[in-house]
Amino acid sequence: MSDNSMSLVSVNAIQPSVDRRITRFVLGVTVAAALAYGINWGLSFVMPVFLAKFLVDKPVLTRQIFDELFLAMVATVLIGLSISNGVTHYPLVLLLLVGLLMFSAYYLFMDPEWNLFATILIISALLIPYMGIINPAASLFLGKALMISGVGAVIMFVLMHCLFPDKAPQSVKAKLKPVLPLSSQRTKEALRALMISFPVIAFFYYFQINGALLTLAFIGILSLQITGQKSVKLSAFLLLTNSIGGILAVIAYELLVTVPWFPFLVALIALFTCIFANKIYSNPLKAPIWSGALTALLVVLGTALSSESKEIDVGFYTRITQIFLAGIYMIFISFLLESRNKSKHDS
Repeated sequence: MSDNSMSLVSVNAIQPSVDRRITRFVLGVTVAAALAYGINWGLSFVMPVFLAKFLVDKPVLTRQIFDELFLAMVATVLIGLSISNGVTHYPLVLLLLVGLLMFSAYYLFMDPEWNLFATILIISALLIPYMGIINPAASLFLGKALMISGVGAVIMFVLMHCLFPDKAPQSVKAKLKPVLPLSSQRTKEALRALMISFPVIAFFYYFQINGALLTLAFIGILSLQITGQKSVKLSAFLLLTNSIGGILAVIAYELLVTVPWFPFLVALIALFTCIFANKIYSNPLKAPIWSGALTALLVVLGTALSSESKEIDVGFYTRITQIFLAGIYMIFISFLLESRNKSKHDS
């Protein structure tokens, strides 16, 4: 009897928190998207993408989380800019530094307290030097724009938590600190992820393929998952959900072509965000899958709306093909490495 009553108390305590988190997520991402698409500064579409990830990965606001987010948004961009200034004239040195930053991101990602920092670090380390090779001025613009969008996402993150704070008791909020792998194991997993992803990164850097920024960002995010358990299955799911998100972005764009009205755009974003928010918070175990689909939707739609060219279909299929091939490559290599490790253990 007492166990049943305790169970009811836990459900009643958690449910309002879930409802608040859904409301906070939908309102925050919708407002951020409206500001980004309405003002349309450089890389403005990144702000709702970052905000969505912050709200999913950090459901409770603390001073430590606030400091981590600001450090992630400012320090990592400064690192990327420092790499781009002058080092781009020395390709081998540039690739070496990019590889070191990627290794650092993989190593930090295995600590839940630093996974957001690691995610933004690897995106900055891949995108900003790549732009520096093509156009140093564009690299500086990209770094500043990324910083503005990131700081804006942090401000929105804090504002949404102030408007919709969690009401669950501290006992419900409290979580046991996860046990981290040994430093040697984290180093091994980070090196393994670097072995898988670095060849395709070097390929894009060497040939300077057009429209590769989104693909590089996807490779960075997908390769982070290779550091964890069940990496192949999770990477395959993320590849599938990103494809679904991209297809939904094309559908959303076609609707916007039919009804080119800004309030309709905001309502459409709110609708998609509401659907994904319910999926994310109703089943936390599958939250990364639905969060990945929403990220793909916001990124592909955002790049189309911020672009002067209206041929989203062509751009989408080019990007999705690059993403698909890069994802298949990493999943295949990861599968080979895992199979090789299993055969060694069996023998």
